Amino acid sequence: MDHKVQASRVSALDRLDQTTFLAWLLAYQEQSLRLSRRNRVNTTARKGKAYMALYEHVFLARQDVSAQQVDALVEQYKGVIEANGGKVGRVENWGLKSLTYRINKNRKAHYALMDIDAPAAAVHEMERQMRINEDILRYMTVSVEKHEEGPSAMMQKRDRDDRPRRDGDRPSFGDRDRGPRPDRGPREGGFERRPREDRA
Repeated sequence: MDHKVQASRVSALDRLDQTTFLAWLLAYQEQSLRLSRRNRVNTTARKGKAYMALYEHVFLARQDVSAQQVDALVEQYKGVIEANGGKVGRVENWGLKSLTYRINKNRKAHYALMDIDAPAAAVHEMERQMRINEDILRYMTVSVEKHEEGPSAMMQKRDRDDRPRRDGDRPSFGDRDRGPRPDRGPREGGFERRPREDRA
């Protein structure tokens, strides 16, 4: 069985025209050479001028810090970005929110969002300083195509939660006082409740 498979491979290679193979090989080499030249041009263009990318950056600060200290942290990292040739656009403070799970014994954290237009080196430096800082619990930087206009989804949700409810001060369904529970009568199936013997 193996001899038949090997023989068919050899015959297929024999049938392959040598000139066709050489033409294919030359075309492949030209294409790889073109791609390498294009990559070299792109990297030299980036070396001449720092490549700027758009990022959205969110960080979580400890629950012990005040809102003023969170603003000071934002200003500190804004300075790091600007010192390394970047710009910070929209800055949002989302306030103190509950965490899904505890992080370093913190059940809550201050959330802050920054829109960044900066080279990668500036973002790396900011993240390095955040790793050192004990007040920062977590951070996440995401590369985006363009920054959103207007408030973020979290701010819109917060504004929606702050609006007064249409039903006034009426409690929601679960908080309603229903009064004492009425007696349900005898059970189905002929079973009746008898008082326990130790209480009778």
